[in-house]
Amino acid sequence: MNNNIKLGLKENWSQFAILVIVNAFVGGMVGLERTIFPKFAEIEFGVASKTAILSFIVAFGITKAITNYFTGKLANKIGRKNLLIIGWLIALPIPFILINATTWNWVIFANILLGINQGLTWSSTVVMKIDLVGEKDRGFAMGINEFAGYFAVGVVAYLTGYIAQKYGVTPYPFYLGIGISVIGLLLSIVFVNDTRKFVNIEQATTQTNKLKNVFIETTFKNKTLSAITQAGLVNNLNDGMIWGLLPILLITLNYTPNSIGIIAAIYPTVWGIGQLFTGKMADSFSKKEMLFWGMLLQGLAIMAIPFFTVFYQLASIAAILGLGTALVYPTFLSAISDVTNPNQRAESIGVFRLWRDLGYAIGAIISGIIADVFGVQYAVVTIGVITILSSIVIKIRMPSKNI
Repeated sequence: MNNNIKLGLKENWSQFAILVIVNAFVGGMVGLERTIFPKFAEIEFGVASKTAILSFIVAFGITKAITNYFTGKLANKIGRKNLLIIGWLIALPIPFILINATTWNWVIFANILLGINQGLTWSSTVVMKIDLVGEKDRGFAMGINEFAGYFAVGVVAYLTGYIAQKYGVTPYPFYLGIGISVIGLLLSIVFVNDTRKFVNIEQATTQTNKLKNVFIETTFKNKTLSAITQAGLVNNLNDGMIWGLLPILLITLNYTPNSIGIIAAIYPTVWGIGQLFTGKMADSFSKKEMLFWGMLLQGLAIMAIPFFTVFYQLASIAAILGLGTALVYPTFLSAISDVTNPNQRAESIGVFRLWRDLGYAIGAIISGIIADVFGVQYAVVTIGVITILSSIVIKIRMPSKNI
């Protein structure tokens, strides 16, 4: 039976394409909140504190991080497709909760569900694509996967900003979420096939030794994996700050919801489209160099935000930030896949994604507290400095050989 199974992007293009489409819907669920949430918090619930507003990102980040870990642990036992379907079932009530929420606690609860949804669905599609393609096109595969997800984040972020300006921040922007979750679920049930059998094929020919303890090695001991993991955490730390504080900063500069939507959408859109190219680059160029320059570019762009406040300047900074993130995002996953045994890959990616998405919560807490005490500009510069330090860790700690 396994004799008919072949690894490769070309060999499995139809199933791969379905997973790309599914991941676009996964990204769309996050895009719902990307532009309008600070205004939603103040108008609907009178929540004005930066830390309180960012609490929805903390809830999302912690829940998604923990779910990522367990998705990696359970992928071989329960099956990738089953986890994907469970993730979509959890997404179904989210837009209805946001539309009908009477207190901010309901919004937090919706974001806990969103974190579980994203951990199960995004992690499953990542692992399934890696299973299908084998070693040769792994970076390109991750580039396409992350492109689909983050391009959808950008598109839906723009649409919600546009709808909010035309019809108000609730309920109309959240109607998008109903369609996204229903279609995502139906696609996953009808068209997606589980990929565990592909792992068995790759396992038979692998030269990569097993890690003694996947969690400890990925987090601390293995120089390559731990360097990648800290960069992943910092990448989402700064993304959590951008998600929560950039709209607040733009509101203080008297930008309209539509203009905020455009600037907020440029970053994930460039990030998304850029990964079509940077993913392919990760198959040919030094992953270490791509990670170093990507993190450095992000840090410099973030530090520039408080000093350049004209629309076209902020739009340009958002594009540079998107490019820096595009350099690292598919490279993270491709590099981890290169240095882990196929049977441990899902778990190692789960550990990486645990720490990476805890970055959302850590970034939101740090930037929220600094913004409340010292001001938004100080919070932004602090996160920029942390991001630059992360690039230096990559340069010093991560071995250059074979990666």
